[in-house]
Amino acid sequence: MLRGFIGNRRGIDTIIASLLMVIIVVVAATIVFTYSTGLFGALSVAPKTASENIGLEYASFTSSNKTVNLYIRNIGTSPITLASYYVKDGSGNEYARSTWTPAPGLISPSAWGNASIPISSACSGCTLTGTAFTFQPGNAYTIILVTAKNNQFSLSVVR
Repeated sequence: MLRGFIGNRRGIDTIIASLLMVIIVVVAATIVFTYSTGLFGALSVAPKTASENIGLEYASFTSSNKTVNLYIRNIGTSPITLASYYVKDGSGNEYARSTWTPAPGLISPSAWGNASIPISSACSGCTLTGTAFTFQPGNAYTIILVTAKNNQFSLSVVR
């Protein structure tokens, strides 16, 4: 009698296979549930967010077409010191000022500051890549402001 019970293994294999299937389904359902409810995001480490951020509030151009005054707001959480800038026209020509003196100074969080951006002959410390240009009406220009922490902020202005 014992030999007949041990010799017939088909019943035991079916039970083990059924239990394994139930375990696999429960584990898969748990993974899908935690993913869909966002628990994975809550358990993982949050990415580091930038503490420096700049928002352009207003831009005005001088009558000589060689300077733009940017009124910018520090919308980040730490003070910002501007260190250099780049001005690029639609054709890819670029003025760069790697050492900005006098720089606009320290801009505290939630405060606004004025950044005067001269180009062409109005900028004695600028280097030109490409063909010389001035701010012309109807044209768009990309201005990249670089902070002392080497964060870059790209702003677009239209004359």
